Amino acid sequence: MKTIPTKISDIKREWHVVDLKGKIIGRIATEVAGFLMGKGKPYYVRNLDCGDYVVVLNAKNGKMSGKKMETKIYDAYSGYPGGRKEKTFKELIIEDPKRILYEAVAGMLPKNKLRASMLTRLYIYPDEKNPHQDRINKMSS
Repeated sequence: MKTIPTKISDIKREWHVVDLKGKIIGRIATEVAGFLMGKGKPYYVRNLDCGDYVVVLNAKNGKMSGKKMETKIYDAYSGYPGGRKEKTFKELIIEDPKRILYEAVAGMLPKNKLRASMLTRLYIYPDEKNPHQDRINKMSS
């Protein structure tokens, strides 16, 4: 028996649809990160981008467990004095619900050059409407 290395031509990309309605964001983020990396595929290797496309629907209906709704803080720092902006989960879910899941998934992906290409295949939408409906319908039929 000989182990055959995976080539770029061997990689087949599929589409996955994840509905976030009423589910906990962190648990869904681990599932999405696995799809983006391609961990469930038999030809998975760490040095190639073997992942699939992921469409996440209803991002504004995601939940957090415990008291994180009030205590979890998302911040951005410009580098200048007084340039730190803080927002709680409750504020951010109203303003930009896509950012919450995006940051959670990005933190779970490997910190290397493949991360950016993996994140380009992640599509997050705040509600049911999305432009990928034709691909999703082909996949389910």
